[in-house]
Amino acid sequence: MRKASARHILVADQATCNDLKTRIEGGEDFAQVAKAHSTCPSGQEGGDLGEFSPGMMVKEFDTVVFSADVGKVHGPVKTQFGYHLIEITQRSA
Repeated sequence: MRKASARHILVADQATCNDLKTRIEGGEDFAQVAKAHSTCPSGQEGGDLGEFSPGMMVKEFDTVVFSADVGKVHGPVKTQFGYHLIEITQRSA
């Protein structure tokens, strides 16, 4: 079964999400930005979600994690929870 590891930052609006993505792409540390801004409890762990399989996350999140490039920051990705920045840290075939 396919598995992936990812970390994310969850915020309430797209503008904040875009701003944080720009800051990360400009060199700020993903984990530090997650700790400071993410509304998800995983933010205190630098946004780390650990390892999971397809279907364990909401559809929009799963689609990105199991199809987009590993090691890049993707988003904003809108889900029922808000707007996410997602970094896929590892994925098995």
